[in-house]
Amino acid sequence: MTFAENNRISHRQLYRQMVLALTAPFLLCLFGGGKLLGAEKIVGTVLAIILLLFYVIFLIRVSPDFANPLKPMGRFFGKAAGVFFVLYVILTASFLLDILEEIVPKSLVSGVSGEWISFFAIVCASIGTHRGMQRRGRAAEVTGGIFLVAIGAMLVLSAFQGKASYLSEMPFSFETRGVFTGGYGVLCAFSGLGLLPFALEDVEKQGSAGKTVMLGVLTLGGLILAVQMILPAVFGWNRVTTEKYPVLPLLAGADMPGNVLSRFDVLWLGFVIYGLLFSIGSLLHYGHQIIRKTELGTGRYWLAGVIYLLSFWKPGGFGLREYYGFYLAYIFLPVLLIIQVCFISGGRGRRLKKVAGSVTALLICLFLGGCAGVEPEERMYALALGVDAAPEGFAVTYGTPDMSEATGQEKPGENGREVLTIKGETFEKIQEIYGRSQEKFMDMGHLEAIIIGRDLIADGRWEAVLSYLKKQPFVGEDIYVFQAENAEEILKWNGGQGSSVGEYLRGLLENDFSGKRKKKGVTLRTLYHEKYKNGTLPKIPGLVVEGDELQAVPDV
Repeated sequence: MTFAENNRISHRQLYRQMVLALTAPFLLCLFGGGKLLGAEKIVGTVLAIILLLFYVIFLIRVSPDFANPLKPMGRFFGKAAGVFFVLYVILTASFLLDILEEIVPKSLVSGVSGEWISFFAIVCASIGTHRGMQRRGRAAEVTGGIFLVAIGAMLVLSAFQGKASYLSEMPFSFETRGVFTGGYGVLCAFSGLGLLPFALEDVEKQGSAGKTVMLGVLTLGGLILAVQMILPAVFGWNRVTTEKYPVLPLLAGADMPGNVLSRFDVLWLGFVIYGLLFSIGSLLHYGHQIIRKTELGTGRYWLAGVIYLLSFWKPGGFGLREYYGFYLAYIFLPVLLIIQVCFISGGRGRRLKKVAGSVTALLICLFLGGCAGVEPEERMYALALGVDAAPEGFAVTYGTPDMSEATGQEKPGENGREVLTIKGETFEKIQEIYGRSQEKFMDMGHLEAIIIGRDLIADGRWEAVLSYLKKQPFVGEDIYVFQAENAEEILKWNGGQGSSVGEYLRGLLENDFSGKRKKKGVTLRTLYHEKYKNGTLPKIPGLVVEGDELQAVPDV
């Protein structure tokens, strides 16, 4: 392959770089608060994609001038344009790093400061970015296909959880302003395309690269349209407009058929984080390219440091995130078009392994390190959770499996299953009591069932239960919910042929004696939807113990 010997990348590598660099930011940043959701925004998205396809033709035409920006614009204006693009790189990379700093502690690990996460992330993302495009092309070729398949699978699995009745809640009014704001929002999201001319000279047969870039735009545009339909269908309109990062709870419910892996959302999140790291790395690469081509010196030693410091610099409590949208919409995009028009008118191997290794090391530290680096033997795994009313306020009961049996260390006549009940005025107080009285970290990332006492349902305090669960970053949304007169007694049930109460209840709902899935029951996601839509609680199956049998009774 000729391009492998002259620091050029193939069209396939270019396409995969586009997908890797833009997918994760799109998933996390475009849909919070419902800002790009609704029929108007869908129409605006379609129009924006069409406009972007014509813009690609313009980019291909202007790209030769970006090989030497100082020539068509002169040294002064060429350097000024370089400063403009470098500023975009710094602000955008800092913005993405700030998001990474927020979502990782909340959704993946706890007890690790965002500054340390950002530090390791920027170190991994910056390695080798001052080198040529070829190494990034190879990295994209190796990982891009897997990444795209994983994201596609996540969306397909999420789509199967959607309901037509939820989708009908989405407003279908059409106003010109809504279409315009939606379309312009998509154009702002694709602002990174403005950096492509700096890289097109490194693409083989760059004259025909327009088709590849168009394919990338269509792929990413299709992704946006798919998420615009899936989110309201899964969550309902009232809830999805309140979520800051609605894709994160979407990941929590995108399970593989058959419950193959209890925390599959961690894998989905891993791909999203990898996409963010690749995005930041791409911005750093372009930053080095721009600095070199506009003769601004070298950014090898200071560019990553500035991005890192700016990511958590929040004077007066206001950081970059509060101003980035305004900068993108009203400063960068208009000035970008002006600069590009000026350009066109004036012009009438080993390192890859190190990069991959660094990224892999970071992901291993994040995923396998668990919550605050707590070792598995230092955790208590709750498979079922019960919440009852108590004179103190609430009583939370944790049902854990028989770990001695699972490890083959059980003793004859000994029941290793543990049931722990803690009472307190608030859930925060209960967590505080648990932290003082228990040595092991309570891991609720493997919950199978939640049981709410009928007293809490009757007096309306079920809302406090949902609010507590919503704040727990490791609690998924595909967990089955039940009610009972006394949740603690249900969790103390000693049947199930050795299985935990949580495992028994999931099996009771999902399988019959032939092993076929029944998929009946009410999940935590359903409760969230009903609460956000109507402020009410849906009918929940009840649990009763009759003799030695634990049974689910009809909805009440």
